[in-house]
Amino acid sequence: MGGVWSFLGPSALLEQPWREVSEKYQSNLKFVKSYQPENKQVKHLRILLHGPVGAGKSSFINSVDSVLKGRSAGRALTNANSGSSYTRKYRTFKFHKNPEATYSFVFNDIMGFEKDSDRGVPVEDVKLALRGHVEEGYKFDPDQELKEGVDGYNSDPTLEDKVHVLVCVVPADTVSVLSDEMVEKMREVRVAASELGIPQLAILTRVDEACPEVKKDTSNIYKSKYLKEKVEGFHHLLGIPMNCIFLVKNYSDEIESNDKMNAAIMCALKQMVLYGEDLLNDL
Repeated sequence: MGGVWSFLGPSALLEQPWREVSEKYQSNLKFVKSYQPENKQVKHLRILLHGPVGAGKSSFINSVDSVLKGRSAGRALTNANSGSSYTRKYRTFKFHKNPEATYSFVFNDIMGFEKDSDRGVPVEDVKLALRGHVEEGYKFDPDQELKEGVDGYNSDPTLEDKVHVLVCVVPADTVSVLSDEMVEKMREVRVAASELGIPQLAILTRVDEACPEVKKDTSNIYKSKYLKEKVEGFHHLLGIPMNCIFLVKNYSDEIESNDKMNAAIMCALKQMVLYGEDLLNDL
């Protein structure tokens, strides 16, 4: 199918989106805002984001916060210029409904993967996080895996500490050039999550950088033939089903709320919540 630029012009877009997000935006937003876990052992559903350095994990957290607040937000610190992970500590992000109450889901941001084995978050640390063994605020060390008995190791995790949904975050414009080492790290985490019964989804970010038609109009996100090809490519690369891979334009230079961006973000978030709720109910 060629590169990005071969899709410029009328043939770059499908006549109909292959996934409908705009019509369901308000109902998805209402669902997410009103969600409460049926399993009373937990107050919050825990979603862990993982993936390469600079993929947009922290930016996605800010984007969700922006949709819920109806304005641009930036609590999860990001750095567009850094070649190494800007997120160093294991941190839980809660989203406030009002000063006294939070929504019933949380995100955990984690240090990104890097190509070299001695850089980025150790794969074993991500596996420990899945099982709830990484304490809040633990500072990741690429040279030293977290082990039992060490500061930062939670030896007795509750169901709430454990991860209920695993989300892989990868830039759409890098799917075809991910290194073998990077893919292997993500596959290893995916296998560990599967063994624990944790549902897995993926979001492809930077869709506007990957496709000029989306840069012109965000509502083209699921009409872009090029981006659909990227979703198919990532499906084959990691084995995540097509209906579990979502396209997202994160908030970056936008100040005002953008419903076209919000619709795609909420479509992805609703599925994360539904899959996590299924896991909690199965328990």
